[in-house]
Amino acid sequence: MEDVLDTYEVLIVGGGVAGLTAGVYTGRASLDTLIVNAGEPIVTRNAHLENVPGFPAGVNPRLFLDMLRSQATRTGVDRRGGRVVTLERDHADGGERFVATVEREEADATTGSGSEVPDPDRYRVAAERVIAASWSDADYLDPLDVEIRDADSKRYVDDDGLGRTNVGGVYAAGRLSERYHQAAIAAGHGAEVATTVIHDSSVPFYRRNRPSASGRTEIEDFRDDENLRFSNHLTPRRFTTTGSFPRATSPIAAGTFRRDARS
Repeated sequence: MEDVLDTYEVLIVGGGVAGLTAGVYTGRASLDTLIVNAGEPIVTRNAHLENVPGFPAGVNPRLFLDMLRSQATRTGVDRRGGRVVTLERDHADGGERFVATVEREEADATTGSGSEVPDPDRYRVAAERVIAASWSDADYLDPLDVEIRDADSKRYVDDDGLGRTNVGGVYAAGRLSERYHQAAIAAGHGAEVATTVIHDSSVPFYRRNRPSASGRTEIEDFRDDENLRFSNHLTPRRFTTTGSFPRATSPIAAGTFRRDARS
C-alpha cells in the first residue's frame, strides 16, 4: 500500500469549471485544498464560450480555464494531475478522513506547495472533505456507498440540493450531480457546493480589520452567521491594507450590503 502523500482539508476531484470554481472558494476561505484532475475538462471541446458573465463577446474555453486555474492557485490551492481510482474512509489517529488513490498521468504536473510524488505510477492523498466534480467518472465513490443514479453510460451522484451526498463529508458539484452543462451554471454550482463545505467546516469565512501599531490594518477572525451585515470596514480573509479602511477592490470593500444567506 502506498504511503499517504499529503493531508488536506478539502480534496476536489475534477479540475473543470465546477471543480476549479469550488477550489477558488475553499482556498479563499483558507481551507487547504487540492484539486486532482485527469485529462482535459469537457469545456475545452467547445470552440468558443458564450453567455459567460463578464465576457460580453464570449471567451476562448482554454483561456477561461487558464484564468480559473490561475485564480485557484492564487488562493493557495494545490493542483495535481491524475485519475482518482478509489476513495476510502480512514480512521487514523482516532479521527476520520478520506484517502484517495490516484493513478498518475504520463504528464503529471504538480503545482502549489505540496511535496513531490515519490511513486511513478500512483500516489495517495488524504482529506477531511471531498468534492466530486469529475464528470463523468464516479466509480471511485463506490467503496463509500455514495448514492449514484446510473443512466445508460452516464452516472449521476445524488445530493441534497446543496451538494451534500448521503455520505457525510462527501459532496458533488457540476455535471456529475446532474446540473446543466453550461460553463456559467457549472461555475455557479461549484461556488454553491464550496460554500456548503465552508459552512459545514465552521471556519471563520471573513475577518474583521483592526488597526495595528504599525498603521497597517490587520485581520481578525469572526464567525459568519445567517443574517450578518457587512459594511465598508469589512474585507475578505487574507486581506491586508494600509490606513484605516480597505481599498475598494472587492465587493465587500466597495460598499455596504446585507447578506441573508451564504453566497
